[in-house]
Formats: sequence, structure tokens, C-alpha cells
Amino acid sequence: MTRPEEKPLLLVITSGLQRYREYLLRSIATRYRVHLIDSVAPGWELPHLAGSTVVPDTGAQSVLAAARRIAAQQPVSGVMSWHEEHIVQAALVAEELGLPGTRAAAVHRCRDKFATRTALEAEKLPQPAFELVGDLQEALAAADRLGYPVVIKPRAAGGSQGVVLVRDAAELADQFGATRDVPVPHTPDFDRVVLVEEYLAGPEISVDSVVFEGRVAPVFVGRKEIGFPPYFEETGHRVSGADPLLSDPDLLRTLTGIHLALGVTDGWTHTELKLTPDGPKLIEVNGRLGGDLIPYLGMRASGVDPGLAAADVACGTPPVTAPSEAAFAGVRFFYPQRNDTVIESVDFDRAGLPEEIDRLEPLVGRGEVVSPPRKGLIDGRIALATAVAPTAEACEAALDRAQNALRLSVGEPSADRESAE
Repeated sequence: MTRPEEKPLLLVITSGLQRYREYLLRSIATRYRVHLIDSVAPGWELPHLAGSTVVPDTGAQSVLAAARRIAAQQPVSGVMSWHEEHIVQAALVAEELGLPGTRAAAVHRCRDKFATRTALEAEKLPQPAFELVGDLQEALAAADRLGYPVVIKPRAAGGSQGVVLVRDAAELADQFGATRDVPVPHTPDFDRVVLVEEYLAGPEISVDSVVFEGRVAPVFVGRKEIGFPPYFEETGHRVSGADPLLSDPDLLRTLTGIHLALGVTDGWTHTELKLTPDGPKLIEVNGRLGGDLIPYLGMRASGVDPGLAAADVACGTPPVTAPSEAAFAGVRFFYPQRNDTVIESVDFDRAGLPEEIDRLEPLVGRGEVVSPPRKGLIDGRIALATAVAPTAEACEAALDRAQNALRLSVGEPSADRESAE
């Protein structure tokens, strides 16, 4: 048996929310000594850590300084982050310490959607037509050239923040300011921050892939559920352990070309695409594990452990990605009906629910105030449910039962909030 001190040391930059990321940290800790770098002291993470460093902030300079101090005391085998705002910092640490990983310039091309578009355009890879704009007048002119409807999105935000489908000039004028003003920490101060893009018809998917020494291996395909138009809130995901797209040659060629154009050589990526009548076209690439529990669903559906696979690649070890299961897994998120809903209680009536139900979790507590999109996006979710089943139909039926079992009690909005409206 390997003694704890013999396990390789892996730096992890920020941990995220426990309900969405603890399963990753738990798995990684079985094979690696994890040292967490974050701006807050660890709490729930402690059982999974070999050490931690609290930094004044999680900008590049603070993270690099902490990594240097750790590496001066003991050998470091790898570094990773599954948080969008910190993937560039992880790449910079890897470069400085000579660790495996994609170069920071390529990771930045994933964070900056305009840089992604430009790199793909140079290689004539499939994606929507696009223009980068700095103000409303430029956006209106770009939309006229591209043709309505168009999608507007921030240049570097995540989680579908500020992403809106607009069908005419009036809608564009109404939505542009909120998209332009989405805050994006740890990115350069761009003069032009909004992309105007051609709208692509077709279902949207995500593909979580492991890239090792330049070879792209898709591991999980997530089938998205999108709600609250004209916004693109991801209200649920479905993953099959034997999705036929995992071996689709057209998708594989597209994924390989995209990663090659961006310069992604090693790591885990989360690629979002539209399946159009003309084939798959890129929406965006994230240089990290997918969010919204998609890798968790993939693990439950296929048996592949995403935490260990991502950690292995970060430390230069070939990952294990062969599936051992062929189940179906899904997540559904629940939202309030009205803006500024005051939560009294959220729970589920768990009596009589089917065995396919996996997790039932309230996401807000008494006294919190939440709203559906647009006012609230991911932070407007009040609960989630996951299910794992042998068939897609059984998985969907279980999630329907969970939705029917949701029990929400709300209070009255305050007088101050009513007057503000």
C-alpha cells in the first residue's frame, strides 16, 4: 500500500461549491496529496486535503507566489483548477514549475471567446459567424450584417451569464447593456466586450474530454435542457454512459480540429456545440471540467472517474477513460416562479420516490431572496434532483417524480422591495 507521504502532490486552485465539486476532491485524494490554494480557509475540503495555503486574492501573482513557496518545500507533480476564473492561473503555475499542462496562452484562448472564434476562423472550423463590438451602435450594425435573430454574449463570462437571443433591433437595444456589464473577474480590461453571433438552429450538447499529449478523447456527452427564453439558462442535463456521439467520426474530427487550433495539448476540457443540419458547430470551449454536475452524471452513467482522470493528466499520467457502465443519468434544476421570491422553506416529499432518484438537494434556505432568469440565473435555482437509471425513459420519469415531490413555501416580499419595483 502506498503511504500518504508517497502520493504525488497536486495543487488545486480554489475548490468551488461543495455540492458541485466535493465528489471530485474526494476521488482525487485517494491517489494524490491535494494542496488547496484559495483566498479563504478550507472548511468542507479539510478531510480531502494534505495541506492548504490562503492567499490574499486568487489573481495570478498571488497564486504564483504561493505555488513557488510550496514547490520550494516539496516536489509538486501537477496543478489544476476546475473553476473558470482560475484556469489561466493554473496554467501559469504549470509553466513556471515545469509541470504538465496546456500553455497559458492556449488556456487564455479558451477563456476569451473572441480569441476562440478568431483561432477557429483561421482554420476554417465550423462555428457561427460573429463580430466583436464595443457599443450598441456597433452591435446594431453587426446584427444587420449577420441577420436576425442573433445571440449576444460577454466576451469572457461563464455560466450563460449575459447570453441572450435577440430577434430585432428593439430587443437588442433592450438587452445590450446588461450583457455588456456582466462582471468578469481576473480578465483583461477589454475595450470591446460583447460578441454578436449568428444564431444556430439545433440541439445543444456539451462534451467533456480528456486531452493527453495532444490526443483528444471525449469521455461524457451532456444533452442540455435550455429554458427561460430569450436567455440560455441550463435547466438540466442528461448523460448516457454509451452515447453514440462518443464514437461519431464527424464529432471526433471537429473536436480534434478545435483543440488543435486553440493549442490545447493536455488537460480536461468542456466543449459546447450545436448539432446543426450542417453538422456540429462550436459554441465555446472551457479549459476545465464541466459544471452543473455534468461530470458527476458521467461518472454515474459510465463508471469513469472524472476527478482521477483530470488529476492524472495534470500530473502527466495517462488517464483511464474506458467506461465500465452503460446507464443513464440526469439532473434537473428548479426555480421560483416570480422575481424576488422570499424563501420560507424548500424540501422534497421523499416518501414513495423511485429508487432511481440519486440526489435531492435544496439550494437555498429560509430568508433568502431568489429570482428566475433573467434577474436570477444559476443563483436563482432553489433545488436540484439527480437520477440514475438503466434507460433514458426511467431516468426522465424519476426526475418528473422528483419535481412533483418538490415542496416550496414562500413569504411576502418586503415593502422596500415592492416599492423598488
